[in-house]
Amino acid sequence: MKKKTGLIFFPAFDYAISPTHPEREERLLYTQDQVFEEGLLDFDNIKEFKPDIATAEDIQRVHFCVPGIDEVVHASHLIAVGGTLTAADKVMQKEVDNAFALVRPCGHHSMRIVHGSRGFCTLNMEAIMVEYIRQKYGIKRIAIVDTDCHHGDGSQDIFWHDPNTLFISMHQDGRTLYPGSGFPDEMGGPNAFGMTVNLPLPPETGEEGFLYVLDEVVMPILNDFKPELIINSAGQDNHYSDPITNMKFTAQGYAVLNHRLKPDIAVLEGGYSIESALPYINTGIILAMAGMDFSHIREPDYDEKKLRQSPAITAFLKQLKDLTLSQWKNRDVLRDKVYPKQAFHKRTSNIFYDTDRIRESQEETVRTCPDCGGAVVIDSRADTGRQGHVLAIQIPRYVCGACRTWAEEQFENAQKGKYSQVFLQDKDRDVYLEK
Repeated sequence: MKKKTGLIFFPAFDYAISPTHPEREERLLYTQDQVFEEGLLDFDNIKEFKPDIATAEDIQRVHFCVPGIDEVVHASHLIAVGGTLTAADKVMQKEVDNAFALVRPCGHHSMRIVHGSRGFCTLNMEAIMVEYIRQKYGIKRIAIVDTDCHHGDGSQDIFWHDPNTLFISMHQDGRTLYPGSGFPDEMGGPNAFGMTVNLPLPPETGEEGFLYVLDEVVMPILNDFKPELIINSAGQDNHYSDPITNMKFTAQGYAVLNHRLKPDIAVLEGGYSIESALPYINTGIILAMAGMDFSHIREPDYDEKKLRQSPAITAFLKQLKDLTLSQWKNRDVLRDKVYPKQAFHKRTSNIFYDTDRIRESQEETVRTCPDCGGAVVIDSRADTGRQGHVLAIQIPRYVCGACRTWAEEQFENAQKGKYSQVFLQDKDRDVYLEK
């Protein structure tokens, strides 16, 4: 059945990390050409929309930008994020059945605190879009399925304590690829345990393996969670021709994945085989989302024999399926083992902004709460001088009274002389304060 599909293009002509960097404007130019050559916009059920521009309020529902938005964010980031918000509006207002935001630069490595860019990312587009949808349309239960080859560590960080967001990441094993995370035991914070699902796939996993994991793991968990909205964080660097990864996925496989997943909104993330992969993958995804025939989508150099995965990978994925489904079904029991019953839980992390060469250390404290996602306090120190030491306090959406009171006390009692900035992000009241 055909569906009305919205497309939002933003190649960001004025933004590139360097002229030869993988994340540059050519990533989308070949896709645009392919879409025009295929005549996709001539179909009455496929419509292109222009991106809006994200506002500071949109960003501050998710991020703490240090020292401020103007210092770390480029205009292209605002338009790329704005493109995802346009996609959300068109779907939520029922102008289209689904939408695909083909925008750059990418965003799923961006965490809650932003001192600079890491993994080519500065603003987390999907996270900003999720909070925008919740604030404007009241949608609560949302699932993000990240199909980028790199683990979506930024999205994981942002939703670590959110019991209403299911984050599933299918990615190349972090022992073999940046950012080195995304293992099955990373399952979320004490108030949202199990809502983070990581599926690290062996290098050279092929179409067979990806679709097996989708059908046997991802779809059953989604059906159990029953989201009101499904978002595909649609990275395309699992392709066999991608220059910086080691997988064997195909354009046809990406089309089948989206046909079965049926995302309400897809957002482009990575994918750096600019000529050999992206035009074919994106065309396949568009056709799949629009409910049209995609069986003819094939790369010119497609060779089925070369792309077959080994029996050892097939066997490993069956074990991964059993482990993941067991963890999902027993998440309440596992939570009590991972997080002993206590009023607060702390975790520390060291973060490297590889794009901007910044190092950050964080100490996070979350209030254990049976009634909401829990208030969070983050002490963040970056090696950028005194301005890099900040305190960030987060009040979750759907907050309980006890968590609100504790968070407001932390903000009021924070010693301004100790930190260059103290932030309060109140998701529930849509308020952002700084002192």
